[in-house]
Amino acid sequence: MQAVRRSTRTLPLAVAALLSVTVFGAQQLTLPNQKDSIHFAVIGDSGTGGSDQVQVAQRLTAMHATFPFDIVLMMGDNLYGGNAQRDYASKFEAPYKGLLDANVKFYAALGNHDDATEVMYKPFNMNGKKYYTFKPGNASVRFFALDSNYMDKEQLAWLEKELAGSQSDWKICFFHHPLYSSGKTHGSALETRATLEPIFVKNGVNVVLTGHDHIYERIKLEQGIQHFVIGSGGSLRRGDLTRTDITVKGYDQDYVFMLAEIAGDEFYYAAVSRRGQIIDSGVFQRPQPAEASPKP
Repeated sequence: MQAVRRSTRTLPLAVAALLSVTVFGAQQLTLPNQKDSIHFAVIGDSGTGGSDQVQVAQRLTAMHATFPFDIVLMMGDNLYGGNAQRDYASKFEAPYKGLLDANVKFYAALGNHDDATEVMYKPFNMNGKKYYTFKPGNASVRFFALDSNYMDKEQLAWLEKELAGSQSDWKICFFHHPLYSSGKTHGSALETRATLEPIFVKNGVNVVLTGHDHIYERIKLEQGIQHFVIGSGGSLRRGDLTRTDITVKGYDQDYVFMLAEIAGDEFYYAAVSRRGQIIDSGVFQRPQPAEASPKP
């Protein structure tokens, strides 16, 4: 395998076409807002239907007015406590009505509290499949949604084939159970990590997005891959974060979603609380092939 050069750095203050957003008493959000870049949001463990989820949704909708993301990735546990039509209405359609009306597309992964029939719910854009892939527009970005509840041989074979066949510069996987997490309640899914991480490394996955632990955590680079835990979009466990040697930034005091933008070789991110506090922000540089070492 060819060696790669990987780096991270803090979000620069001077970037072309910087976007500054201040809404409803929020802190200033600074992200690039380039016309041809990919804008998306990430929520996890969101489907409670409670007032906290609604407040997160309101903040997310307010941010969309100035940072116009086209996509929301859902990390699973999309519907807690049932999946009757009233559950879809109260735990998804009502909270995110403003975004749905703006034609923002939601793409869901299944969590351990989800029913498999959610794959048939059209606004989740799963098209009847527990795992799937999509590519937004003409951008060199491809997303892979996985079902981490049942990582069977069929899904792994599909994943190997799809990752190997993708020519996109950015390969981003999202699913429920985190390969790395410092959450006390669940923590790292070690068996799933042993299964998936070699596939990710072999096939050039850049970013992994997960939920399950009801906290926010940015993990230090693991084998060149940037991992995030974003599991407090509607359910929160205060005090559940144990800072470990894998934690770069963690937060367990409020509900959080993430905004992200891919501009060329850079992945910008900002974790935002329901009150508009910027919990974490930065940029991840896409790995580039290292220059070949001169032969002796």
